[in-house]
Amino acid sequence: MIDTALKKRFESYLSGLNFDKEPANLYEPIKYTLGNAGKRIRPLLVLWSAKTFGVEIEQALPAAASIEIFHNFTLLHDDIMDNAPLRRGKPTVYKKWGENIAILSGDTMLVWAYKMLEDYDGTVYKKLNSLLSKTAIEVCEGQQMDMDFETRDNVSIKEYIEMIRLKTAVLLGAALQFGGIIANADEQDLENISDFGIKLGLAFQIQDDYLDTFGDKDTFGKRIGGDILDRKKTFLYLTALQEASPSDKTGLQTLFHSGNIPDEQLIAQTIDFYKKYNVDKIAQNQMETFTREALQSLDKTTLSADKKTFWQDFAKNLMLRKS
Repeated sequence: MIDTALKKRFESYLSGLNFDKEPANLYEPIKYTLGNAGKRIRPLLVLWSAKTFGVEIEQALPAAASIEIFHNFTLLHDDIMDNAPLRRGKPTVYKKWGENIAILSGDTMLVWAYKMLEDYDGTVYKKLNSLLSKTAIEVCEGQQMDMDFETRDNVSIKEYIEMIRLKTAVLLGAALQFGGIIANADEQDLENISDFGIKLGLAFQIQDDYLDTFGDKDTFGKRIGGDILDRKKTFLYLTALQEASPSDKTGLQTLFHSGNIPDEQLIAQTIDFYKKYNVDKIAQNQMETFTREALQSLDKTTLSADKKTFWQDFAKNLMLRKS
């Protein structure tokens, strides 16, 4: 559910920011990162939220850019930590320019995310700045939890949900709050629209886990089973451990710790474990639960019925995605 006209307007605004600066090795990676566009979901959330709360899109563009620059800063640093060679089909910044430049360019992007908020005054600026700081800390906490999980064999589903809430979902909630803050929405509406975004973000991430294993290889856009090959402790894996018999739990853990099994065999055997314990159905049920909770929070807002319908349709389309 991408508004192509609105996305085009945001792209135009973002490309108009002045990153043609020296030293080139600092700013070229920033232009490269921001130009390698994804779906731009987060800035669009800011713009849609501002519109539904009653302000012109133009007023929300700097805040939308702030969210997008911050998001891409986190990806740039994540790629270093994950040793990822590609991002959206192109070489990552650290692969193209080296780790030191990637770190410094990322740091500069973080500062720019705050700089974009200088377009706002008074209470609005203070609220936006405070929310960005809170969200930035939470995203870092989530990333650290994710890294800690790599060396732990006792990660619980509750801990995993908290990790994805911090690492992924809170930024969606913040994007929606940004639009509301610019429109001077009341505190209860800000809380409810944020919870709508957070709960939808949780559903989105579990859906991502699901599609990585059970998605259609022709539409998913990435190799099916990538999380399995990376031995990621996803919702699917942790649910399988929780549901499995003691012997199957040991078998799945042994499989994941094996370093010499062929890729396709690892994927196939893991999926067999998942299917045996209906992990795909459990994941789908959890997605539906979080989506339902998101819509309950939306319903608590004072938005008009037609504006609530817009967000209901957005949630529905988001959860019907195939990639």
